[in-house]
Amino acid sequence: MSSDDKLIIETPEQTVLEFPLAGIGSRALALVIDTLLQIGVLVAIALVAGLISYMGYLPQVGKQYVYAILIFGVFLSQFGYFAFFEAIWNGQTPGKRWTRLRVITDSGRPVGAQGAILRNLMRIVDELPSLYAIGIVTCLISRDSKRLGDFVAGTVVVHEKPVPGGSSAWDAPPVNLLATPVSRALTPGELQLVETFLERRSSLQEEVRRSMARQITDRLAQGRGDSAEPVQEPEKYLEALAEQSRNRAHFR
Repeated sequence: MSSDDKLIIETPEQTVLEFPLAGIGSRALALVIDTLLQIGVLVAIALVAGLISYMGYLPQVGKQYVYAILIFGVFLSQFGYFAFFEAIWNGQTPGKRWTRLRVITDSGRPVGAQGAILRNLMRIVDELPSLYAIGIVTCLISRDSKRLGDFVAGTVVVHEKPVPGGSSAWDAPPVNLLATPVSRALTPGELQLVETFLERRSSLQEEVRRSMARQITDRLAQGRGDSAEPVQEPEKYLEALAEQSRNRAHFR
């Protein structure tokens, strides 16, 4: 559900996660940046095609192959650009990365290749009759600011909050935290709760993120024989718990 421009998700463990929804303005800015990059690619392809036309050193058969490759490049830059980047960059294109937006699923998980392809195939409809008119109208009447592609793929666009250092937790390399004192493995339900938080934390507001980490840490510590001392760094503690539980599962 959504409230006050936020996507609110309740996990099976009754933990509430909040994601600030991206509006039309921020999404339009990201689209402008991506469109300029696409135009740059098209200009480069046109220059190459022009050089081949006016420089007759290639045989006719060779030109045909080069032209076919260039046409395929045009197709990819127009129709594969968004799906390609969203699939390999966890829901971000260069424009979305610049404006700190990210595509996620309705459940808060990272968008996969299938979802990225589905939502971007619908751009053909969303941009009709021109200037994304259908997509804009759909976003305005949707409570989650969704265009048709988002409805088809089950996705939503949210604002991403940077982590300390200006990077993103989605893109950060995994850190070995097994040295963190951890007294027990997690149950499957607890592991799901922790991994859900770790996957979604980069989209949470800083205060909400710290509060949720503390809340989950305290819940896991209750009645489990963990130290009575409060955990000083809840997020690192949760990372260590999740990593240790996964490693134990691998050796069973």
